[in-house]
Amino acid sequence: MADPVYLIIAVVISGLITLALRTLPFAILKPLRKSLFVKALGRWMPAGILLILAVVVLRGEILSRPGNLWAIAAATAVTILVHLLAKRRALLSISAGTACYVLLLNVF
Repeated sequence: MADPVYLIIAVVISGLITLALRTLPFAILKPLRKSLFVKALGRWMPAGILLILAVVVLRGEILSRPGNLWAIAAATAVTILVHLLAKRRALLSISAGTACYVLLLNVF
């Protein structure tokens, strides 16, 4: 069994490293906030990340359930329509699309 002092020192060092790694990006970003490149990244990255996430999820569902393409397409359409009609409320559109998909898979 390891010495308790050694374990305490290891936990403290791990905590300090974790804290440093979490604060470092903010410290580096502070002088770059006025950069046009960073502003452009802040504007386009959220949409790009969501697009990548949507493509990966849809690809996975299409490959795992090739017989249910109609359900995937319908749920995707519901998600997009609710998002556009409900003033771009992401939580509402994701919930509606998920509920539609689960309902379609289980009822039909």
